[in-house]
Amino acid sequence: MIRLDQISLREIRLALKEPFKISSGVVSERRILLLELHDADGAVCWSECVAGEWPNYSSETIDTAWMAIEAYVAPRVLGVAFDAPGDVYEALDRDFRGHEMAKAAVEMGIWGIAATQAGLPLARLIGGVRERIAVGISLGIQSSPAALAAKASAAIGEGYQKVKIKIEPGRDVAYVRAARAALPDAELMADANNAYTLDDTETLAQLDDLDLMMIEQPLAHDDIVRHAELQRHLRTPICLDESITSLERAQDMVTLGAGRIINIKPGRVGGLTSSIMIHDYCEEMDIPVWCGGMLESGVGRAYNVALASLPNFSLPGDLSPSRRYWAQDIVSPEWTMTSDGTMGVPLDRPGIGVELDLDRINALTVRRAVLRLSK
Repeated sequence: MIRLDQISLREIRLALKEPFKISSGVVSERRILLLELHDADGAVCWSECVAGEWPNYSSETIDTAWMAIEAYVAPRVLGVAFDAPGDVYEALDRDFRGHEMAKAAVEMGIWGIAATQAGLPLARLIGGVRERIAVGISLGIQSSPAALAAKASAAIGEGYQKVKIKIEPGRDVAYVRAARAALPDAELMADANNAYTLDDTETLAQLDDLDLMMIEQPLAHDDIVRHAELQRHLRTPICLDESITSLERAQDMVTLGAGRIINIKPGRVGGLTSSIMIHDYCEEMDIPVWCGGMLESGVGRAYNVALASLPNFSLPGDLSPSRRYWAQDIVSPEWTMTSDGTMGVPLDRPGIGVELDLDRINALTVRRAVLRLSK
């Protein structure tokens, strides 16, 4: 049984090693919302809310998530006895629309508490089967095709098993073509982050000749129908990301033929329970899935790695090592990748598999709130 009696919220500021540019903006520093959850029996676990600074990926931001956790999420879980962590998703989904990232931050932390209580690694508690997972890299929009080709070549040289190339109108076909010319046999994909419309079908169709694994989320963030129309004109599989916010949306994609691959981000779909449901459905329907990143710290990475150990995560995820983004992470050990492009799933300790560097977190903290069970 899990019963929380305290949730501490912290905002930290963590500078990226280099700016990360996508079609909707540039990030140089992450404002990260961390949660410290305390169970009434003494178990403690940390989790992370993946909402960004601006509502450019989803309508949620770190500030709306902070407010939602204080006002809506915490009151629904503090002092409530849950027989299993999977029960939390239903409790937060009932009569409470949206705010999936806020919900996920608490829901995933409760899974971490449950793993700690059970003396199990989180990956094993949720049904993970892998000891190592394949690692891909996501490259932001570059200044020129040549710069992209150089970056992609360096990534493959480091061992990454997949290179995701961010694109936008005017920085797409020529850029991806340069990467393909430099890397004729590498696993490459393009990610548009909603930057196109059906009017761009002819342009996107030119990517068919470049032997890509997939084109991720080319059209609007909430669209299914138009993606189905686009997929009928492309040989390259479409992968949906932002459009998939629940199991039902995944079912819609399959029913309409709007894509052939799904990127499961637990923060986007409300947590691990929803992620597992989407994973299981896609496995049944022979739809491959993979786990994308949201510029998480090592805390958020822990939950992604555990999720990616499930059997149908058959494609390399955006689960780069700590050094890819941060000069110094906030966890120990930091996440690392071996030369074969794989990352180990922590199986030698209960819980999320990493320890928090509390001194560093304290130094980086810019605001804090402690939510407790009302007496």
